[in-house]
Amino acid sequence: MKVILQQDVKGQGKSGQIINASDGYAKNFLFPKGLAIEANNVNLKILNQKNAVEQAKKQKELQEAKELAKKISEVKVLIKAKAGEGGKIFGSITVKEIAEQLKEQNNINIDKRKIILNEPIKALGTKIIEIKIYPEVIAKLTVNVSGE
Repeated sequence: MKVILQQDVKGQGKSGQIINASDGYAKNFLFPKGLAIEANNVNLKILNQKNAVEQAKKQKELQEAKELAKKISEVKVLIKAKAGEGGKIFGSITVKEIAEQLKEQNNINIDKRKIILNEPIKALGTKIIEIKIYPEVIAKLTVNVSGE
């Protein structure tokens, strides 16, 4: 019997997936617990509409992420830090500071966890860092660290 899973079922599949289940398993376990519904024409149409809406939503989010990436790539963030001899700064510039300055200077709000910085910035100068906005969208931000 073909059924549409309403929730993730361990060993069977994920929510929204169509699987083949034995009649007894479906009627005695999946249906009573609300884990699945029968895959008839009406339910399949509903599932297809739901998938189409979800796909359109993901497409819109991807487009917005690309626009944000373009906007981020065009801006620069200036961070002032106290520096000693040879351009070494006291302390370091972290992703938290970069996110705060990006919001303050350019009014772009980015979660600090999305900023990819292998190690904190510890020297004066310009550095290009990556921001992972969406799974396949990465923006490059120019950060200029100058002495006070």
